[in-house]
Amino acid sequence: MLNAPVAVEVFSALAHELRLEILRLLLVQAPDGMPAGRIRSTLACSGSTLTFHLHCLEEVGLVRAHRQATSIIYTAVPEALTGVVDFLMKDCCGGRPELCDSSAASGSKNCGGAGCR
Repeated sequence: MLNAPVAVEVFSALAHELRLEILRLLLVQAPDGMPAGRIRSTLACSGSTLTFHLHCLEEVGLVRAHRQATSIIYTAVPEALTGVVDFLMKDCCGGRPELCDSSAASGSKNCGGAGCR
């Protein structure tokens, strides 16, 4: 389970529009990922800017990189995102997670607790 200091680092990494776009793009491409050059052209940013932001996402464990021939392929780490959601939902609905399942967040189920929809 994620602890508060690590959660703050993850939220900090996600608190930038381009990093959020990168992560969302890589989640769409999961599990295969994308080469850095394709991410750069898709998001229309410079190579150095992309490198900086990918590094931030890697540091908090939301993205992984691996070499494939001459390319570096970046992939999202969905289980890291699950850890963040679990951290936020841990005490939802008075600690009764069965009332606050993932369908509650989409509005398809009312969890009955204050602030949970």
